[in-house]
Amino acid sequence: MARRLDEQIAGRFPVGQRLRVLDVGMGQGTQALRLARAGHQVTGVEREPAMVAAAREALAGEPVGIRDRVRIVEGDGQDTGVHFLPGSFDVVLCHGVLMYVEEPDALLAGLARMLAPGGLLSLLVRNADALAMRPGLSGDWAGALGAFDTVSYRNRLGLDVRADRLATLTAALAGIGAPLQSWYGVRVFTDTAADDAGAPADLATLLATEERAGRTDPYRAVAALLHLCGVRG
Repeated sequence: MARRLDEQIAGRFPVGQRLRVLDVGMGQGTQALRLARAGHQVTGVEREPAMVAAAREALAGEPVGIRDRVRIVEGDGQDTGVHFLPGSFDVVLCHGVLMYVEEPDALLAGLARMLAPGGLLSLLVRNADALAMRPGLSGDWAGALGAFDTVSYRNRLGLDVRADRLATLTAALAGIGAPLQSWYGVRVFTDTAADDAGAPADLATLLATEERAGRTDPYRAVAALLHLCGVRG
């Protein structure tokens, strides 16, 4: 996903431009730090204290120049309007957050308002059109059958959350003035791998296969996750 995000950024902004990035639901700061290392000014928003602590610890281990490019705000992603002015960012990330939001429309609208004209909105969501894949490939036939007609599922943390359909998000992005420009599948073949599985010897080949599948129909449509990129008009 990082490769595709970098590709989208490179295709929309001048080379070397220091972008203003907002990472909503930054978690432990993986993407925030990666983009700060690339020279961008990054603001991360996170509400979970454990994640905030992990992000601060990771940031503390970076050189001072990178630390100066990252700001961490403790708060809810749905309150961006409280912390920032409209149009304050060139890129807004919201990865792995929408599944925890029961009604995401207000959050999406708030994220779009944060974007400057021409700004990029990057979303990572659970694919509701492929919820039957994981239980089906695991031989859980009752679970697979029940997944066809729902957008709800239980994640690997044991939490009951929700997924999003591509068509629904496409309409939502058009409605908030950040129409969908590109979308990709994430974890097409590797979704059933154990979380603690070690890196395979042929990791480079695995990643190349996943990246190719994530760009190619019909494979991307059955990916566990969808990466959507909208652009503010």
